[in-house]
Amino acid sequence: MVYRQLSAQPTAQAAFDELLQDLEAALKANKLDPNEIVRNTLCQMYFGRAWASAVKELSGGENLLPARALMNSFDPRNVTTEPEYYSDLDPKQYAVRKPFIWLWQMFDRSPMGQNALFGHRLRALLAPLIFRSVGRNFKCWSFVEWSFGYNLSIGDNVVIHRHVLLDDRGGIEIGDNVSVSDYVNIYSHSHDIDDIEKVSNRITKISDHVRITYHATVLAGVTIGKHAMIGTGAVVTRDIEPYHIAIGIPAKTVKVRAVPK
Repeated sequence: MVYRQLSAQPTAQAAFDELLQDLEAALKANKLDPNEIVRNTLCQMYFGRAWASAVKELSGGENLLPARALMNSFDPRNVTTEPEYYSDLDPKQYAVRKPFIWLWQMFDRSPMGQNALFGHRLRALLAPLIFRSVGRNFKCWSFVEWSFGYNLSIGDNVVIHRHVLLDDRGGIEIGDNVSVSDYVNIYSHSHDIDDIEKVSNRITKISDHVRITYHATVLAGVTIGKHAMIGTGAVVTRDIEPYHIAIGIPAKTVKVRAVPK
């Protein structure tokens, strides 16, 4: 199914275009700390005004403390994310990406965040700054999250739908023309049954033309072959052969799709 081509009103479209162009230019110019760029951008998204103006307005009064705390939370240097507590994190690689991760996550939770017309473009702009690699025509809906980012590779023409978790601690490789439906979880790490502190990282591979449907879970170290499909709510615990349709817990093949001649 091909997406419909939609657009905003001319004045709104111009504003979207200008914001993206200014943000991209600021990031490429390398003159400002990315943390400051993200802080300033989020302040405008949430408060509708420049950072300096907002600071001046909120410079006094105990009744404004929550707003001041919110403003400080716009700056990635003042927040911590869950992956930062993991011992296998590479702090240097994550620190480079953290401002863009924070902008992505806070944008999704902002009043603007549910505007797919703008959101798809902003996420496509940020993705190459976060992920190990990302291909052409990447489309990502709201509230998608990952662990480190730098262990995540995404091919061409990939669509990631709402509320997907991409746990790339051990590495996730997603091929071309892949569709990942809402509320899917893809893991690349697991915990020892007897000792929860023992973590095993294994690369999880999603091959070209794979479809992973609603609420499915793919466990660490699995390879899903080309053109395979994972059914709703399935839990994939072992490799799935190309063209196989797998459903259930654990996921088992119920049908093999026709191979094009």
